[in-house]
Amino acid sequence: MKPILELNETNFDREVFHATRPVLVDFWAPWCGPCRMQAPVLEEVARERADTAVVAKVNVEDHPALAERFRIQSIPTLLYFKDGTLREQTAGLMTRKGILAKLDALQTPEAPDTPASSSHAA
Repeated sequence: MKPILELNETNFDREVFHATRPVLVDFWAPWCGPCRMQAPVLEEVARERADTAVVAKVNVEDHPALAERFRIQSIPTLLYFKDGTLREQTAGLMTRKGILAKLDALQTPEAPDTPASSSHAA
């Protein structure tokens, strides 16, 4: 089994919005140098967190509608979903430690919506 799930218009909603674990989606393209640098980090994270999270990829060249749907402006862009909701988004290269920290944050119980907990930008 491949550690990283390939997403497309057909399987995206099922694999992301109906997932029982947090999902990290990498929007990338084969010609993108930073995307190629990010790939081995994501593969390592996928193997390390196989029991607690899903790591998936969307090739923006092959699936431009998905990139447009999520308003992807630059690649690599990582989207972090939990319970079918987009919780976090980062653009540019991320370190393994940074990705793991964001995935770990998705594992913690949600705090009630208060001005302090909902003041961060999405």
